[in-house]
Amino acid sequence: MHSSLILALVALLPQLSFSVPVVGSELSKSQRSTTVFSGPLAKSLRRRCGPVSQYYNQKKADWQQYGLDVWLNNWIIAHAGEIEANSWGFAGAFGQWALGNPDWSCRDDGSDSDCDFNACDSRVLNHKKNETRQAYYVLESTNRLYAYFQGLSEAFSTAAIATALSKDEWALTFYKDKDDKSVTALKEILNAATTVVGIGTAFAGLAGPEAGAAASAGNALFGGLVGAAAPLIGDHKNDVFQKSADLGEILGKIVTETMKAFTAANNALMHGDNFVNTGDIRTYMAQGLFVDFAGVDKNGVIDVVNNILVGSAINQLWRQQKVFIMGGGPCGDNTLGPGPSNAMLCRDGKAWFLYYWEEPGGLVLNSHKWGWTNPPPGFDKLGQGDYEGIKVEDVISSSLDAYIAAGFNYNSETAANRVVESIKLGLNPGAKGAGWEGTFTIPVCDIGWAMTADVKDKGYILQPYGKDFRPHWCGLVCKGDAQTTKDFIAAAQMNNFQSPKHMCGHDPGY
Repeated sequence: MHSSLILALVALLPQLSFSVPVVGSELSKSQRSTTVFSGPLAKSLRRRCGPVSQYYNQKKADWQQYGLDVWLNNWIIAHAGEIEANSWGFAGAFGQWALGNPDWSCRDDGSDSDCDFNACDSRVLNHKKNETRQAYYVLESTNRLYAYFQGLSEAFSTAAIATALSKDEWALTFYKDKDDKSVTALKEILNAATTVVGIGTAFAGLAGPEAGAAASAGNALFGGLVGAAAPLIGDHKNDVFQKSADLGEILGKIVTETMKAFTAANNALMHGDNFVNTGDIRTYMAQGLFVDFAGVDKNGVIDVVNNILVGSAINQLWRQQKVFIMGGGPCGDNTLGPGPSNAMLCRDGKAWFLYYWEEPGGLVLNSHKWGWTNPPPGFDKLGQGDYEGIKVEDVISSSLDAYIAAGFNYNSETAANRVVESIKLGLNPGAKGAGWEGTFTIPVCDIGWAMTADVKDKGYILQPYGKDFRPHWCGLVCKGDAQTTKDFIAAAQMNNFQSPKHMCGHDPGY
């Protein structure tokens, strides 16, 4: 009998069709539990699903249209007693009400429990009548918020980040100066590390135009995770640095330790707690930020965090040296001198060049004693190998944006505020990688004004790289303004530095 039934089913296989969602699609596990059949056996083999199935493929607009922010707030107020009494807090109480499962904890505690649920087969959920939609949206958002933190933990705990960060002796590669300022530089990179962590979390599928309407929740995530990571990063503030210290090892530890912040965030929010004074789960789900979250792009997060952290470290080392950016004249025009073509960015019709004023070591009796312009230390490493994700265009573009935003005063606080502003506008702060504003803050001098001004030796303001070339700055080179020029000179570590003006024959005023 069994064999004849099997043969009958095999004979009917060509008449059956199966609809199986593709792995990685926007369907959650709860939605993927249903297999759809068609053909002669459809009526007998079709797996029945309750009313909840009509609410699948939900979008942020659905959450907003059906007033889920207000509904969830009212539910939490009305069920405060159940939340307080349940060991798992909010998630347990909501799981009891929506699924009949008081142990739906959604905690990340190393146990076998997770945040999955079977919407189709849940009698409790499918009998919520006019609240089935709302219950399902909250279940999905909770499940996907849990998946978000899980994905971040996996991305940040990967050995790829720590390995990439620890391959080189940073100070020997990107630092070359008469004075040993690298100890200070290495410590200062830690001030930016929390913002980089925040950029990585925002990049993990939560930033961009579609998230614009849910900006308040995105900002809560950024602020909360930055706040949680700060103490972990602060633990390294007193680490001993040496000139050739393995900065990468410390940065790698910082990155991997931040996964503790993600675990803390998940467990606090699932319990219904206010996380680092940024709000509870209502804030983080606001405007449907997670209702259709498709998952963490782990490789993307790794690349973004790695490139911006590495870029920030290089920037801090270069900022201790005579590294600067000059330009503002028309692209392809040599009126102000021929800049180095291999370190140039043409943006909005204006050319900008990256420089390092190198000084000779020891006693030099010829004209080389005044130094010359060269690429910054480690410049030849950019765009390849461990530094493939960082290009000279990133250095210049990022620095220009930082200069436009805050002049020569762009710091870690500015960086954090600018990330928050970008999320409010629906922008993705990680999409530009190392080119993101403030990853680099190399001092910028705009000499475009000199194109039509009477400035001595203005054809030598820019020069190519090499020992036989030395710029002449015989005027208020930066915007034609004395204070701007003085501020640039100070930011570029050139106070009391006579080389740019020793051929002028007069005091240029800076």
